[in-house]
Amino acid sequence: MNRILVIGSGGSGKSTLSQKLSNILNLPVIHLDAYFWNPNWVPKPNDEWDQIIDKFTNQDQWIMDGNYSRTMNTRIERADVIIFLDMPRLLCCYRIIKRRFMYHNKSRPDMNEGCNEKLDWEFVNWVWNYKKRSGMNVLKKLKHIQRDKQVIILNTRKQVDEFISRIENNRSL
Repeated sequence: MNRILVIGSGGSGKSTLSQKLSNILNLPVIHLDAYFWNPNWVPKPNDEWDQIIDKFTNQDQWIMDGNYSRTMNTRIERADVIIFLDMPRLLCCYRIIKRRFMYHNKSRPDMNEGCNEKLDWEFVNWVWNYKKRSGMNVLKKLKHIQRDKQVIILNTRKQVDEFISRIENNRSL
């Protein structure tokens, strides 16, 4: 598999899993957050964002992580494998709070420069309500495509660890 899409709530572990898979499978990783956000958390205009998505998804090999529901269908269509990290919301909230302290006054490695880590009520609320607001829609999309694409849904840290171990041993999905 040459095109792997990793999706899930903020704090679910998308970037971490993507980087681990990249190291094991020797595929380039694309953290969408690093391209969507201009400095000071200014989003790219839709037309520019669509061009970026087209450029990346038309490449032969990639591991891409990020949500961005408006372009989700394009990324799903062009992916060989879709991994959905459907993690517990308490874990996701814990991770975004931890991340805030780890990267205080600086940008994360998977984020564009000039986007210092922040935590506000709007984002906490988005993460807390992800499952019922966005997660259900993602699961419906994945159910419709699972005949044509390899869909992997991971619900716990243990499942993620076992998945990574399996990939390390087999060097494939």
